[in-house]
Amino acid sequence: MKKVCWPYFDPDFENLHERIYGPSCKVSIDNESLQDCTLVKVDSVKKQGLLLQVVQDLTDLNLTITKSYISSDAGWFMDVFHVKDEYGRKLADQRLLNYIQQTIGQRTETRGSLTAKACRGHSFISESSSEHTTIEMTATDRPGLFSEISAALADLHCNVVEAHAWSHNARLACIANISDDSTDTPIEDPHRLAVIQEHLTTILRATTATTGTSLDQQHAKTAGIHGGSEGTTTDMERRLHQLLLSARDFDGPPTPSMMPLGLEGGDEGMKPVVLIESCKEKGYSVVSIQCKDRPRLMFDTVCTLTDMQYVIFHASTRSNGDSAFQEYYIRHVDGRTLHTESEKERVVKCLEAAIERRVCQGVRLQLCAANRAGLLSDITRVLRENGLTVLRADVATQGKKAVNAFYIKDITGNDIDMEFVKSMKKEMGPIDLDVKNERSRPCSPEKSHFSISNLLKSQIERISHNFIPTR
Repeated sequence: MKKVCWPYFDPDFENLHERIYGPSCKVSIDNESLQDCTLVKVDSVKKQGLLLQVVQDLTDLNLTITKSYISSDAGWFMDVFHVKDEYGRKLADQRLLNYIQQTIGQRTETRGSLTAKACRGHSFISESSSEHTTIEMTATDRPGLFSEISAALADLHCNVVEAHAWSHNARLACIANISDDSTDTPIEDPHRLAVIQEHLTTILRATTATTGTSLDQQHAKTAGIHGGSEGTTTDMERRLHQLLLSARDFDGPPTPSMMPLGLEGGDEGMKPVVLIESCKEKGYSVVSIQCKDRPRLMFDTVCTLTDMQYVIFHASTRSNGDSAFQEYYIRHVDGRTLHTESEKERVVKCLEAAIERRVCQGVRLQLCAANRAGLLSDITRVLRENGLTVLRADVATQGKKAVNAFYIKDITGNDIDMEFVKSMKKEMGPIDLDVKNERSRPCSPEKSHFSISNLLKSQIERISHNFIPTR
């Protein structure tokens, strides 16, 4: 028998870099230097998408990043984050501190960078699960569209396990995790998936004839089932950013509720100001952002720059009262800076859109109900029949309960009179309903055309027995 010889490979070679330079990622937490916040420091070998991974991990824990410094030199990233908990306090739970240290270190070692998989007018599935089938949708938005999608899924015998929808600049992006309503298992039959996709796409394209929107911008796509932990898992909010970016929501009509910084906008909010300059000495493009501060702001901006294929080499962010200031030193992944005015204009528009997408100025309704097939369809139908349109939706199931949160406005675009909402809450009786007005100032009475007699009556009576209080 012919002898086969293999070259010698030293098993210690894989660890040579770590033995010489130390671990490729080091996470340290300083809870002593500052009285009002905790410092999270990350030192790591530089790779595209690493900053977004760290910001996403901190954001997923409901931590607020009040200040940050990011620097990259000679292939090494050094990040410092000033973080607080959701109540504005420094982190005191040692278990949480240990979790942050271990999680960021492990994930930066194992997770590869994620890039946008959405092209104009098309969407691709980036999330897999052994417990549900995922559908992604993009379309030109119109009043009642989310309700029509919910009704279609109910008619197709699909149970909505989880769903998130964002509406911005006349565009809608929606991701829904569904299962079969009778077996509560993923839908795997190719023929049935094709029927679902075709039916939803028909609904999404219903406004094409009147709006003149291209057909390829109205799209629904279903996911295959690959098993629980296999495949690429993309954060759902990041995927919504990608879908709206692919739908070119940055080219839509301007958001009327935003006012430029420095103007008397009251509680209307502040329109983000994005500037791009050149740093010729170092070969960077400098992106400066000034806008109203809010949770998850840094995630939204870093997510967009990363998915647009820009590398962040240096950055600093800070919050000052209600205002936020961010500065990013970037290059494209191919090493070039932003030279043309058209490229700069596109980056400015995309960042403005990313900042505005999450902001909803309507009334927030949260309803908790016993989970059942068709529940989401019933709730959204009641809202639509009473002249309310959904600007954003977050739907989730917790055991046998379904928690549905909606940001709503009058179908004509006017504000909803809070007196109407309070009356609606009283009329609902046993239904558990939490109401929050996203504007602090009261709405003008003359803007409201609702009356108590128009108050959900028969519809609420039909579905009220399906709701349970949350305690």
